[in-house]
Amino acid sequence: MSTDSKPALTPRWIRDLERLLPIRSQFIVAGNIRDHFLAPLSNGSLTPVPLVRCLWSALQRQDCRFLLIYDPVGGLRPYPNEPEAVERATRLFDLKLQDGAMPMSLDSLSGLMQRLTRMREARCALLVDFASRLVRHPDQLDANEHRFFLAAERLAVQAVPVMAKEPGPLADNKPRFNPVLWLLNRPQDLPSWFALDNARVESLNVGLPDFETREAAARSYFTLFHKMDEAGPDEREKFARDFASATEGLPLVALSDTAQLADRQGIAYRDVDDAVQCYKVGALENPWKKPYLRQRIAGAAEFIETRVKGQEQAVTKSVDILMRSVMGLTGAQARSGGNRPRGVLFFAGPTGVGKTELAKTLTQLVFGDERAYIRFDMSEFAEEHTGARLLGAPPGYVGFEAGGELTNAVRDKPFSVVLFDEVEKAHPRILDKFLQILEDGRLTDGRGDTAYFSETILVFTSNLGIYVEDEQGRRIQNVQPGDSYETVESRVKGAIADYFKYRLSRPEILNRIGDNIVVFNFITPPVAERIFAGMLNNVVNRVREEHKLELELEPAVRQDLMARCIHDLSNGGRGIGNQLESVFINPLARALFAQDLEGRQQIRVVELLESEEKIVTLRLE
Repeated sequence: MSTDSKPALTPRWIRDLERLLPIRSQFIVAGNIRDHFLAPLSNGSLTPVPLVRCLWSALQRQDCRFLLIYDPVGGLRPYPNEPEAVERATRLFDLKLQDGAMPMSLDSLSGLMQRLTRMREARCALLVDFASRLVRHPDQLDANEHRFFLAAERLAVQAVPVMAKEPGPLADNKPRFNPVLWLLNRPQDLPSWFALDNARVESLNVGLPDFETREAAARSYFTLFHKMDEAGPDEREKFARDFASATEGLPLVALSDTAQLADRQGIAYRDVDDAVQCYKVGALENPWKKPYLRQRIAGAAEFIETRVKGQEQAVTKSVDILMRSVMGLTGAQARSGGNRPRGVLFFAGPTGVGKTELAKTLTQLVFGDERAYIRFDMSEFAEEHTGARLLGAPPGYVGFEAGGELTNAVRDKPFSVVLFDEVEKAHPRILDKFLQILEDGRLTDGRGDTAYFSETILVFTSNLGIYVEDEQGRRIQNVQPGDSYETVESRVKGAIADYFKYRLSRPEILNRIGDNIVVFNFITPPVAERIFAGMLNNVVNRVREEHKLELELEPAVRQDLMARCIHDLSNGGRGIGNQLESVFINPLARALFAQDLEGRQQIRVVELLESEEKIVTLRLE
């Protein structure tokens, strides 16, 4: 790293602090305060260090001789914990240290602030750590708390720059403030009026590190990865770039934790992506990289056909997207595509044609366990306020500590298929959250916990495009049974595009979904016969499991049942199942209930008995 590049890698808030010390007396430092930051070592190189150490490096460059740190639990302590600094701080402020610290009330802290801002014997600073926990309610202060913050506000206005009597060797000894710094999670954790219209109080935002900062930090963690001695200079640089890319949106402390995990798990530097994945989702075993998965997907079409019948076009496209996911090429055209979900599928088509069943089948295919399937019925989220259930209530609201149903589920099952059923029924403001998931592969709930979707397949199902509104606002059928698949696909995709672009005014959601819309066809009579046969076989198997009976049907009975069940295909396969339950399963249950099944091994349905064109029972032998 060149010397010229180092100042740019120094945190922005540190550069602002050094620039503003001559004209600001207090600083509110808020945001990503528990992270690590790049600070220079004695040899001039940069290394990640905690905030206090990074701050101390900056204050040293301004001739600061010591730093006083106060927190509500530990009290007051000098920093650094070195004899010279501790002795000077103890002498100048008459500290009574016990085990390196001194208990202190708010009134005592207020008096110490006044002494510090006027201190000329040595340049120094005060850091109020955990300032977000000084009071329970920033805008509901008791008399003592109000007096403390009022004194601090007044001190910020009245403080003047001082010339140190004991100048150090680093700075120019020009007048500067002895600053008070408030370390906060959020600026609003102080009373809202504290910094209002106060030119002497500066707010410094501590943001997440950029790519260059993460890349520089990654170099210092290289030695924790296994087989590091095999890497040449080019491989080391590639490692730093890959590590920085994989940790986009994460703090520097995440890089440190990831490197520690790699050290303990024996992960080589070439597998840095696996180390980051282990950090994010808490699992080293990655089903997407199992050698048997490619073999499974090679025969996926035949496997899916056993459960989803008559949707060859939809199955083919789904398998193509699945292959892309397994090869890790989802979003490969984007620089940061590695954080996106493994796959995104938008299943559209008539009701009862197998959209939800295909999602379950994909779960079984990829993860070998249908329980890895997470389903959300989006009709339950039709109101805007129900977003708090899905994503967690905002901080401070009732129930925010419980997190969101979606984020909790994905943290529990990071390798899963997440199904959002009937997505068009959700409130549009809730749909906006999908933008972040589809683009960044992550979502943060009300507790501040992040769920990562980078190892999931997202499946949306919808009936959009089957019915549309005409010029008079009447609901009319857009596609009909008997239309060619090309016609159905074209019209349904056009209606979906119109819905997101013009009705919701959210074309960006459609853009994130891209060409992953999979249109299902209507159930045709030949396909309906196959579905009926599969359902009837399920009934036979259930009778065998429950009663140890072999159920047989006369060919005429079977043909009659099929005719009754598939005469109306407007409700798809689900309608066939409903008809089979009505005309066969219910009468079968009544007939079996009336029979003495003791000792029987076989039972045959020989006739359907009707009364006023309604089946009431079956004749069994």
